[in-house]
Amino acid sequence: MSEPMLHSLNILFFVFHGVLILFNLFGWLVERFRFWNLITLSATAGSWFILGIWKGWGYCPCTDWHWEVREQLGLPIETNSYIDFLLRQLLGLELPIQVVDGGTLIIFLICFVASIWVNFKKINLIKKE
Repeated sequence: MSEPMLHSLNILFFVFHGVLILFNLFGWLVERFRFWNLITLSATAGSWFILGIWKGWGYCPCTDWHWEVREQLGLPIETNSYIDFLLRQLLGLELPIQVVDGGTLIIFLICFVASIWVNFKKINLIKKE
């Protein structure tokens, strides 16, 4: 694959994966996005906890593909955690991996439970005037 294509893919993965993470975090707050948020959170859970049985807990194909692109570009991969990677790249934070992984899991579970709750209880969190 050409170097310009690899650089484009690297940017695409940053954007796509970042938007997916933000959607997983906040999509349940907006009524019209709730169903899709529950789908993406369920897919994330399936990847982490089902595919993770064979690939390693917390496995994400997006991360795997992004790492392949970065490897081909000769860019360093200093961590297995995409959240840790983003914290380092975007904020310059180097936290202990246990803190990052634990925080990621706790926040994910809170969002997943919230998404299930609002999807099945049909709660309107953001009132339209």
